[in-house]
Amino acid sequence: MINEQEHIQDENLAQDNTAQNEAEELSIEESLTNQLAEANDKYARLFAEFDNYKKRTSKERVELIQTAGQGVISKLLPVLDDFDRALAAMATGQDVEGIKQGIDLVNNKFRKLLENEGLKEMETTGQPFDADFQEAITSIPAPSEDLKNKVIDTVEKGYFLNDKVIRFAKVVIGQ
Repeated sequence: MINEQEHIQDENLAQDNTAQNEAEELSIEESLTNQLAEANDKYARLFAEFDNYKKRTSKERVELIQTAGQGVISKLLPVLDDFDRALAAMATGQDVEGIKQGIDLVNNKFRKLLENEGLKEMETTGQPFDADFQEAITSIPAPSEDLKNKVIDTVEKGYFLNDKVIRFAKVVIGQ
């Protein structure tokens, strides 16, 4: 009888241990499930935040491109007004020298404004030909030996904008 009681106690202990192990497994499984849910939630929030960031920066880029020239154009409006006044003076004016001076002033104002915005004219005539900055339209026999492979004439000026070529100079070179 004592053996039977011990056997029953052993079975009860085994059942209790099994129940504890199942509870531990269940709690581990629940905690892992909770951790997975938290990680998925963080991922979804991070993904949504990144998507919003992409949309916002894309929108800002489009706005920047659309308004990029606004500052320069606003600065050019007074020059445009000066040209309109010069054209009106040319239509009715008798003083040719005064009109020439007015046009020269407008031209200087226009060039100064472009210079302040970073535009720089290329110096080409008399320089050695450089295909990185110049486009040879034609070549002619060099009038002297020292003008061979050098720019003899500039047909169209080249320009830099903040040290980047925005228009290549069209030149005639000597052979």
